[in-house]
Amino acid sequence: MKEIGTINHYYTKIKVAIVDLKALVKVGDKVRIIGATTDFSQTIGSIEIEHEKVERAKSGDSIGIKVRKRVRKKDIVYKLD
Repeated sequence: MKEIGTINHYYTKIKVAIVDLKALVKVGDKVRIIGATTDFSQTIGSIEIEHEKVERAKSGDSIGIKVRKRVRKKDIVYKLD
């Protein structure tokens, strides 16, 4: 399990998390999000940068991903092997 980013914002109604990336991530990757009250895994179904769908994103990008549970600012995103 490798840390790949941090949650910057969460849109409750549309269940989208904004993640500030520290490493490469692509559609289909399995991730785990962990925080004080958060702990779940999911596969990334789609990634958006500035409302544009992309297949992959790199360190330094700020991306939007649909999440299946509520996340909170400063939760850590890990990539599962």
